[in-house]
Amino acid sequence: MIAAAERSPQVHARIAGVSYLAIIVLGLFGELVARGTLVVSGDATATANGILASPTLWRAGIAGDLLMHVLDVPVMLLLYLLLRPVSEGLALLATLFNLVQTAVLVANKLNLVVPLFLLGDASYLSAFLPEQLHALSYLAIKAHGYGFGIGLIFFGFACLVRGYLIWRSGYFPRLLGLVLMVAGLSYLTNSVALLLAPSFAASIFPGVLVPAFVGELWVCLWLIVKGVDVQQWQKQVAAHPRSA
Repeated sequence: MIAAAERSPQVHARIAGVSYLAIIVLGLFGELVARGTLVVSGDATATANGILASPTLWRAGIAGDLLMHVLDVPVMLLLYLLLRPVSEGLALLATLFNLVQTAVLVANKLNLVVPLFLLGDASYLSAFLPEQLHALSYLAIKAHGYGFGIGLIFFGFACLVRGYLIWRSGYFPRLLGLVLMVAGLSYLTNSVALLLAPSFAASIFPGVLVPAFVGELWVCLWLIVKGVDVQQWQKQVAAHPRSA
């Protein structure tokens, strides 16, 4: 694996870029198509009716999210291999931050499964009024939003560290590292505001996440189209043989 990392940085960059792009597409599908069309902000009953009318779309959103997190794993590994020649310790730190984020978000998907139970036809649900079931379903969806924000705290730090490594690498353009660090700050700003000042968070959302979207999209497209400056990569490998 170590020798392969040295010989084929371009292969790793291409695979990481394509997987990263798939993650972005799946994330947009879940947020904008599945939940974006079925969740009515502030209206529990309308949201419940939307899910009941399109349960397949709701389930597809959950499945797409889980596939996105499956792809997180190879992307983490490949980015670690690509950035390890700069600093093995920092590359590992970014991977660990990313790993915590993915674990939190995977567990958080259970909040999206809860409405399917609450809006089902099981006999035990007769103990609740329809309005109560709608409210509980909406509460689970709201909890998912906060869980998502909590997970992105760790991803924000992962972006900051990776952006710094890209900035220092010499085999990626410095501007690429800068935009990824800005993306990390964007995620952190959104998540901290969500937890400490929800009203302020609502006023800056979704604009605060535009730099994050642009930064991540730029990184994944660069990996696909340009990849690594192999000559500079080889210089870094030669200078840090234990990290290659």
